[in-house]
Amino acid sequence: RGGGMPDAQHKLGHPPDRGEVGRASWTLLHTIAAQYPDTPTPEQRQDARSLIYALSRLYPCAECGTHFRKVLQECPPNTESRGDFSTWLCRVHNKVNRRLGKEVFDCSLLRFRWPGLECDDSGCELADDEHGR
Repeated sequence: RGGGMPDAQHKLGHPPDRGEVGRASWTLLHTIAAQYPDTPTPEQRQDARSLIYALSRLYPCAECGTHFRKVLQECPPNTESRGDFSTWLCRVHNKVNRRLGKEVFDCSLLRFRWPGLECDDSGCELADDEHGR
């Protein structure tokens, strides 16, 4: 009868392709930048830089990671403030989009596109998961 993999794949859907992973990555990064402090601590500035560099080394698409590292060599992360980090990220995203032949975003509209995430602690409760734990 064979393994159950085709049925499992059918139930779970398809794995993300390179474009989906890219869009999800940019969404995460822009959301982090929108929440980034206006006046970050030295530790927060270093954490943001470390996140960007780690992502470039661990990115699931090796080709994309290599290209992103080249972009970072030309344009290192600016993590001095929320505005600096958000603008830097927008410019880097546009640099990648130009290379891929995609539309670029007007960075002066950042605060409208990425206004910040509204969340509270209610979405973080894990007590009632599907296993009743």
